[in-house]
Amino acid sequence: MSTTPAPQNLADTLAAFALEGRFLSAAPYGSGHINDTFQVLCETRLGRPKRYIAQRINDRIFRNVPALMDNIQRVTAHLGQTSAGSSTAPRKTAAAPEGSADRQLRLILTRDAAPYTRDAEGGWWRVYDFIEAAHTIDRVTAPAQAREAARAFGDFQAQLAELPGPRLHETIPHFHNTRLRFESFRAALASDPLGRAAAARAEIDFALSLESECDRLLDLFARGEVSERITHNDTKINNVMLDDATGRAVAVIDFDTLMPGLPLYDFGDMVRTAASSTLEDDPEPANMRLEIPLFAALVEGYMGSHIGPMLSPAELAHLGFAGKLMTYETGLRFLADHLQGDVYFKTHYAEHNLVRARTQFALVRSIDTQADAINRILDRT
Repeated sequence: MSTTPAPQNLADTLAAFALEGRFLSAAPYGSGHINDTFQVLCETRLGRPKRYIAQRINDRIFRNVPALMDNIQRVTAHLGQTSAGSSTAPRKTAAAPEGSADRQLRLILTRDAAPYTRDAEGGWWRVYDFIEAAHTIDRVTAPAQAREAARAFGDFQAQLAELPGPRLHETIPHFHNTRLRFESFRAALASDPLGRAAAARAEIDFALSLESECDRLLDLFARGEVSERITHNDTKINNVMLDDATGRAVAVIDFDTLMPGLPLYDFGDMVRTAASSTLEDDPEPANMRLEIPLFAALVEGYMGSHIGPMLSPAELAHLGFAGKLMTYETGLRFLADHLQGDVYFKTHYAEHNLVRARTQFALVRSIDTQADAINRILDRT
């Protein structure tokens, strides 16, 4: 749960949005690393409660907020228009609560029809409708959950294949360009502003040893064997809303990193986050491994979604490698941030990012050692 307190002037900021009802309260919400998120409670004219999600956007990370919000406004509008009629719309759950077919992430515009506002201190704010009768989880504990996440993200990718042009903005340019991530890590290692490299030698050596893996998907793309699509780029299980009654996925959330990318990036990050045995910051790396039953469930859900028939032979062949690459890339990012002084990810102690990197690299090793089991699963698809 986020611990950032709601600012005292939040009610004044929210007055700019076309909210239904009178502001009552706001409390920290969720477990995100980047933005400050609050659940807002309002009271309607009929005395009924109405909830929203308000977020202060981290403009240190997302430096072009208008472009970011243009992406989100276009995508949420498209999802709202196509969720009922599109051939690639996510499947609906027969037992879901009344109105569940309309449950998508919905942006609340300001009274001037803008997708964001700025507070008195210059902070950037947006508001979403709260998706009721649904919840998120931070860890996958059963194959059914992994299957639902993969199905939801696969359907989401397929649905956005219908989004009219122009091309979406790159909210963080080259976000999953592993070669550039490696070069950023190498630059952080060369500068080592806090003298942290000496205590991270084992992690640094491992990172350097896998440099040759950086270009594999990029080379496939350059040869036209994999395609660019609109991808989510943060496919953690807690970015899927699950129905309270059925456990089925009802909506994908957190659109900050929506941008052009490779579908394998999204699947690979699902492997990293949904098929791993422990938390990404578990201080004991020996606890981290790839859980083969969860990996199999991810493959089943993803291939059973509407994106499955759209995948090329090269994409199908690299589903397992994508998990390794995205885990390695995330480890590089954690390690580089540790060396730079923790300027990107929120941390809770001095070695937090180093612990995260160490645990990611343990998962890379586990994926490698279970390559035969991974390939047997993929051979059945």
